[in-house]
Amino acid sequence: MKKIGVISDTHITNKGMSLRAAWNRFLTRGDQPLSEVLEREFKGVDLIIHCGDLVELWVLDMLKEIAPVEAVAGNMDGSEARQELPLKKNLEIEGIKLGIIHGGGSPHRMIDRITPEFSGVDAILFGHTHAPFAETRDGIFFFNPGSPTDRRFAPYNSLGLLILDADNPKQKITSNIIRLD
Repeated sequence: MKKIGVISDTHITNKGMSLRAAWNRFLTRGDQPLSEVLEREFKGVDLIIHCGDLVELWVLDMLKEIAPVEAVAGNMDGSEARQELPLKKNLEIEGIKLGIIHGGGSPHRMIDRITPEFSGVDAILFGHTHAPFAETRDGIFFFNPGSPTDRRFAPYNSLGLLILDADNPKQKITSNIIRLD
């Protein structure tokens, strides 16, 4: 069994301040420092997956202080992040096949646009819409953790947790959307 923290659309920049100061400056809608929320909510995870729009690559270094990180590039990421990160990624964890992508375009019909990007996956993790989403369609589990910092198109800020358990055939993937405000 593996516990995975899932995050997307953090949109964090340091704008001339130290990285640590920038990391601690970003607040959730509930006025909690994002750094503290992540340390609390992702404590004990085996892996963190960032589904894009981190904006600057150093954000991954901050997340790596909590747990190992896998990430894809999003449409708002800077040139360094876009050069370093793939647009989509396949991972296999506990025998469960995950497709990871940011997504793009209108938030409407996102599932229809990202599904053809992967084959043979059990789940597709995505971002871009800022709206949390967890639903199984045609045998594929789709999961968007929402955004912890930007509520565009979303009713609240959020993060996600996944429990992957290949030994449980009835529920190989369990999800939790963590509402932050």
